[in-house]
Amino acid sequence: MLSRRLRSPAAWSETVDLFAILTAASLPWSTSLAGIFNALMLLCMVPFLDVRAFLQSLTRPICAAPIALVLLALVGTLWSDAAWGARFYAVNPTVKLLVLPVLLYHFERSPRGRWIFVAFLVSCALLSVMSWLVALYPNLALKTDPPERGIFVKNYIDQSQEFTLCAVALAYPVVMLLREKRYWLAGLLTALALSFFVNMAFVVVSRTALVTVPIMFGVFALLHLSWRNIAIIFAALIAGALLAWQASPQLRKTVDTFASDYTRYMEKGEPSSAGLRLEFWRKSLGFFAGAPIKGHGTGSSRGLFERAATPAGPYLASAEVIGNPHNQTLNVAVQWGVIGIAVLYTIWILHLLLFRGDGLANWIGLLVVVQNVFTSLFNSHLFDFHEGWMYVIGVGVAGGMVIRAQQAETKMGEAGS
Repeated sequence: MLSRRLRSPAAWSETVDLFAILTAASLPWSTSLAGIFNALMLLCMVPFLDVRAFLQSLTRPICAAPIALVLLALVGTLWSDAAWGARFYAVNPTVKLLVLPVLLYHFERSPRGRWIFVAFLVSCALLSVMSWLVALYPNLALKTDPPERGIFVKNYIDQSQEFTLCAVALAYPVVMLLREKRYWLAGLLTALALSFFVNMAFVVVSRTALVTVPIMFGVFALLHLSWRNIAIIFAALIAGALLAWQASPQLRKTVDTFASDYTRYMEKGEPSSAGLRLEFWRKSLGFFAGAPIKGHGTGSSRGLFERAATPAGPYLASAEVIGNPHNQTLNVAVQWGVIGIAVLYTIWILHLLLFRGDGLANWIGLLVVVQNVFTSLFNSHLFDFHEGWMYVIGVGVAGGMVIRAQQAETKMGEAGS
């Protein structure tokens, strides 16, 4: 039986699906496991890969654009003044984008794409339970340097990204189930979505998530709800937000830091979280103005910040040195100028257009892109490991499912004619 499975393309395809499921399930918990499972997934595609069909799929704009950004990062090493080690290190965050065309190719042929999203949802639900336990019993946390409230592994930004994506993504199946009058299952998914929001309200949440949640819900409402339902849900959300505000000191503390961080930076130049971002953005705009067309080259950011740092003291925002300006557009603009910005925005626009239709895969894919675009205003999330892989897996799997459905509709139309 083992010999037959080794010679069976279907068995190898199932194995690829299994490792994709394990990659998605392990992503909230472990960087290393996600990398190992992803490598095994790619390896299992090799024996029965249709090379001609795969290469042909790479010519599609949705695949060519991510590849173009990786190639730009490689070519950008030629005019950078950073050390060669720093140049190739800066290429590394873009390499994950090469997996996106592979996932698109595979999941337009595999019928098991939905299981990847189920695995990610279940994994995040278990992480939410663990987050509550760590909030109550901090000694359970594996992450202790530095310790963060309610964080078992990784950090509060990654955890908030996961919980936000899962909670808002569940809105679509809940509405569909209500329309089908399957109230028990709709209630179960609603309770699961609310559990993510309750965790973020009472345990820990990132400020980026607080900003992007209303935008993500707004996209859903405009696409899938009537104006009457939008008004009802909006009123319910306002009431829920006010209740959470009154009941959660942690939420009030997180929101209050917006104003306090800005004031401390503007009045004293202190390196608060918001202040540092403003300092990085101000300097990055200056770097971009110095080389607007092709940028300063791959890996040049840290050197530019080092030369621009003031010697006034280590506790001032102006003295901070970083290789990441905490904004995806500026990160690209400093290194590759207008050319890089054009490629980056082309990726986002093409992937947004891919998910214009109706259905769960379209909704998840659209939500992943929207979340990445808006959170990248405050971080370089396409290049960060965790959020970057959320984008690659989400767009790759959902995009493959959408293409598969489009091909099935085309074949049905041809058969009917």
